Amino acid sequence: MERTIQKKVPVGGGSWVTVDVYGEVDAPSLVVVPGVMSDAHTWGRVAEAVDAWPSVVVVNRRGRTASGPLTNSYSLRTEVEDLGVVLDEFDHASALFGWSYGGLIALLTANDRPIPQVIAYEPVTRPFGRHALPDLKVAAETADWDRCVEIVNRQISGFSAAHVEALRADRQSWAVLCRLSGPLYAELGALNAMMPPDVLARQADRVDLIIGQCNRGTAPYGDSFDNVRQHVARAGVHELPGQGHLAHLQAPAELGHLLSSLAAI
Repeated sequence: MERTIQKKVPVGGGSWVTVDVYGEVDAPSLVVVPGVMSDAHTWGRVAEAVDAWPSVVVVNRRGRTASGPLTNSYSLRTEVEDLGVVLDEFDHASALFGWSYGGLIALLTANDRPIPQVIAYEPVTRPFGRHALPDLKVAAETADWDRCVEIVNRQISGFSAAHVEALRADRQSWAVLCRLSGPLYAELGALNAMMPPDVLARQADRVDLIIGQCNRGTAPYGDSFDNVRQHVARAGVHELPGQGHLAHLQAPAELGHLLSSLAAI
């Protein structure tokens, strides 16, 4: 489906989020919550591939163009409250999908309110990436976004130096990652500052957790996935063949089709 509108939603505290709506504006929708170093634009191809819902609403979380600033009071709770405002605005939402940090936000939101279905792709939780916070703090304070991207790939994702240099050689893609790394330190700090509740998605009627085949049982994403899974009382577990954490970029059609196959409507 094609993008229909982009809407600005005030969330209070001097900030706002924008949302991209694909398909029928007032129809039952899948609400998509991107994670760290990602925005609504990078999820466009996934949204276009989804066909099980009449509409897809992609949240452009605060800290990203053209949404508002994080603000000094930013926390993981801020993200949950922002998403609550979006869900109030789009009260026809029938399912909520989050990727990575966005997956945790979606699961926490389903503790606050009834949600028919929550889907999360490799959600992360404390202590994910905590060891990299000191170096990220220095890089963020000096606005060294190139260094931020390097830290994420080397210290958190565990990629080799050769892999990082290959990524850097694609100047356009690297520039996008640098642009999206602005909120990274604050977001990772918020993730590690909050102790997750004993039960996640308490008020969801159905929960589906997705892991990329390449990350099954491996650090860091597979380990965090297993940690989150222990906090979800009842969840279906699904595997996306041949993929890792960045399936929305490397296999958007396949991810969109998997999401459609999980639709409970």
